[in-house]
Amino acid sequence: MKLTISKSKNSESFYISKSFIDNSGKSTTATVRKLGTLSELIKDHGPTRDDVIAWCRSEVAAETKKYKQARKTKSVQVVFHADKELDYAQRKLFEGGYLFPQAVYYKLQLDKICKTIKQRHQYEYDLNAILSDLVYNRILDPRSKLSAYKAAQSYLEAPTYELHDIYRALSVLAEESDFIQSEVFKNSNYFGKRNDRILYYDCSNFNFEIEQEDGNKKYGKSKEHRPNPIVQMGLFIDGDGIPLAFSIFGGNQNEQKSLKPLESKILQQFGHDKFIYCSDAGLGSTDNRKFNHLGERAFIVTQSIKKLDAENKKLALSKDGFKRLADNKKVSAAEIESTDSDELYYKEIPYISGNIDQLLIITYSPKYAAYQKAIREAQVQRAEAMINKGKLKKN
Repeated sequence: MKLTISKSKNSESFYISKSFIDNSGKSTTATVRKLGTLSELIKDHGPTRDDVIAWCRSEVAAETKKYKQARKTKSVQVVFHADKELDYAQRKLFEGGYLFPQAVYYKLQLDKICKTIKQRHQYEYDLNAILSDLVYNRILDPRSKLSAYKAAQSYLEAPTYELHDIYRALSVLAEESDFIQSEVFKNSNYFGKRNDRILYYDCSNFNFEIEQEDGNKKYGKSKEHRPNPIVQMGLFIDGDGIPLAFSIFGGNQNEQKSLKPLESKILQQFGHDKFIYCSDAGLGSTDNRKFNHLGERAFIVTQSIKKLDAENKKLALSKDGFKRLADNKKVSAAEIESTDSDELYYKEIPYISGNIDQLLIITYSPKYAAYQKAIREAQVQRAEAMINKGKLKKN
């Protein structure tokens, strides 16, 4: 609602009007109520024109409030005809769930990324439409490319591309993968500052139901212990668990060596060079530690006590030198052994390995120690029972 003032030669009139879109799609204005002329209103709401306008604005505000309340309780009547047949071969039901991830897709400016890619390749299909539909399908209901194409037919915005265009676009997307990842990372900051001071890295692999190696699909050590060719994937996530970058490499390659190429990509293409690298022991090799000991980077990795030298192993296993995490106060070995609370204890040991000055942080939890002790005792009891019965389980 708004205040409209109409002036003529001898009078000035005040109206409450409302703007809306008519059936033809054009914006128009309609008068809701005439408040009166200046000469009429100044008698009751004067003595000046400014006083009259102030009163008119208060009436507009009251009318707007009344209109909004009426809209909240307004009902819409839909008429169905039991004897009316549906039009043949005309879709009446559409899926609109993709509209929610669509808002995120365009906020990441993936449409602009596709336009940039278009300038480097020669193709006729709409890469943005293909990529967006594949992303929506992967989020809502992961399927094959064929099933994703069929599912997109039920969207409010049906695809204008063909199935073969999807398969042709895959090679372009694979070639531009690094560019897409770097641009999405930069654009993701439109949602807020990324928690990228800490980066976690890990690898996994995926098997294929094939007998012969093909491309990156190589025979290797499967996480699922499957006797099939596998492809490996390395993934960086930030401190909030949101993916940052990934790489695909052959199933027969050492995953330790996958870190440097992907991290170099983050340093160069992403423009991100200040973070703490975190991984488990499997990806915490000396080379990876050295690589993350440069510049403004640091690392936190799991260290196997078994692989420590004798001196550091003895220091790590000793119950002397621990501090209570809650108050950072030193505690004796007797205090640690006598408690079964949820307290956590830690100690720090200077450690040099591979010409890198490091710090070993050893943690101890009495509760977890008791849990492990109970498991071992149960295993011993089962073993003794098997021996007594003469039934030995073969490995």
